[in-house]
Amino acid sequence: MRAGIRFVWHAPAFHTVLVRAAVFILCGSALWALLPLIARREMGLDAVGYGILLGCLGAGAVAGAAILPRVRRRVVVDRLAVGATVIFALVTVALATVREVTWLYGILFVGGGAWIALMSSYNAAAQAAAPAWVRARALAVYLLVFQGGLAAGSALWGAMAARTGIPIALLVAGAGLVLGLLAATRYRLAGGASLDLTPSLHWPQPAVTIEPPAEHGPVLVTVEYRIDRVHAGDFVRAMREVRLERLRDGALRWELFHDPADPHRYVETFLVESWVEHLRQHERVTLADREAEARARALHHGPTPVAVSHLVAVRGTAGETV
Repeated sequence: MRAGIRFVWHAPAFHTVLVRAAVFILCGSALWALLPLIARREMGLDAVGYGILLGCLGAGAVAGAAILPRVRRRVVVDRLAVGATVIFALVTVALATVREVTWLYGILFVGGGAWIALMSSYNAAAQAAAPAWVRARALAVYLLVFQGGLAAGSALWGAMAARTGIPIALLVAGAGLVLGLLAATRYRLAGGASLDLTPSLHWPQPAVTIEPPAEHGPVLVTVEYRIDRVHAGDFVRAMREVRLERLRDGALRWELFHDPADPHRYVETFLVESWVEHLRQHERVTLADREAEARARALHHGPTPVAVSHLVAVRGTAGETV
């Protein structure tokens, strides 16, 4: 689970999904939280009447799921999510003012279609932003954020409805959904889909004389580069992506050092929990990671290639190495 949390913490594409989902569900939960109160207190419906309202939401979701594949072929995921959010906001506002049951059936039917479009978009974006080795754990974090936002939002809108009334709470929630779209200008769902998360397997196996025991560690990996001074700024910027890659794939710490005695010498270091965890890193590196590494290594110059070494922590007090 720690590896999954480390990945989520250092994965900007996955952050996008979490932010967009949290911003939406915090306001979108108002419809689900206040619909029972509207049905019982303001419309006098019994359990059957409330069930029919929910059935309209469900029927809209089924109809939306049927046409969603055709819509996706014509509309990119980010625009689909924005459009569905606007529709859901309008449904929320309409729910604040409309009390004619026949009209509500149609409004909730449309809301169900918008809801399934949003759920499908966020779920697909979350899966596209996580590689196979950590996908289940990353999706668990996504569901925790989503369900937690649903619970927190329900409490928030219930408290607001108790103070200001149900219509005002729904109107504020609808406005919040529209304002939340400002997050789409910075956090775009299409970013994760552009990453090629296929395992690249381009890291060679560590050259060792004696294979360390799997559980021994921590392991310090150093990578030495020689960079012209005119390219130093470009190199440091390229290494920012490399840093995120190392930390996503299991590194506990990462640093980039510069040798003041040799201005061309840069040493990258990252610390991994154990030898077996470092070997797992070799399997986790993706084609997108390979491209990030290639941009940094393209700036290396010298008679020899980039030098990589692996150092395993000394165990015990007798000075034995492993």
